Amino acid sequence: MNTNWERAVLVSFLGNYIINTIIAGVIIGILPASTSKGITSPQYIVFALVSALFVAFLTWWYFGMTRGTMIKGITFGVIGFVVSVASTFVSGFAGVLVQTGSFSQAFGILPNFGPFLWNLATLVLLIVWIVPAALIGMYLEKPTSSM
Repeated sequence: MNTNWERAVLVSFLGNYIINTIIAGVIIGILPASTSKGITSPQYIVFALVSALFVAFLTWWYFGMTRGTMIKGITFGVIGFVVSVASTFVSGFAGVLVQTGSFSQAFGILPNFGPFLWNLATLVLLIVWIVPAALIGMYLEKPTSSM
């Protein structure tokens, strides 16, 4: 399988940035706050759906005019998920380091990162990246002619 890893990482990084800043900001600005918390709030549900649609667009853009397959779509989705988790880790580590100026306190976030990974929101993030990417990859798979 010929995968352009560098482009997949860059497109995923761009997508992660747009999802976490622009889409999240627009959703929060448009939908009023609700009394429900966590992943059951209307804001979070709409955010996850809009993010999934954006990931589908990113996957289509990543493939461009090339032939896609479900496996290539899943690969792109996994890359996007890993980039998203890595960006979260680096942001958290750098944020604590800048605020405190102490590497020992920055390394103190490591025990908190495990529970973050085993959170239900991380499962939603995995679904948001992999399912639309796999579906677009499957859609772009052109049937072979039987001549």
